Amino acid sequence: MTVTIYHNPECGTSRNTLAMIRQSGEEPEVIEYLKNPPSREKLIELIAAMGTTPRELLREKGTPYADLRLGDPKWTDEEIIDFMLAHPILINRPIVVTPLGTRLARPSEVVLDILPNADIGPFTKEDGEVIIDAQGRRVA
Repeated sequence: MTVTIYHNPECGTSRNTLAMIRQSGEEPEVIEYLKNPPSREKLIELIAAMGTTPRELLREKGTPYADLRLGDPKWTDEEIIDFMLAHPILINRPIVVTPLGTRLARPSEVVLDILPNADIGPFTKEDGEVIIDAQGRRVA
């Protein structure tokens, strides 16, 4: 099976998601999208696979979102994609692709819905939030 994660190692949600994937027994292809942004075609493909819109994929926190006035509804989908390509930090993360689907893993436990082996055992996020308890029950 092939699992791909569009990852930012500086992001706790992205690190937690990567840890869950690895705990499931998969070693994913890790794409640090800030260093290696997706092409226009790949970004459009990911957006379509997630069933979302470019605007819904925009990240606001820690980005030039406000400076670029991206909250203004005048921007078309194509223009928003242009902004994302020019400023990859605007792409919300992590995006995970598996044979079972493509998701924006926010919160990180969303990844469990698309992992073929979602029985990963106990898992606690970096911040101490328990996602799967010692009995294997999903808490969050």
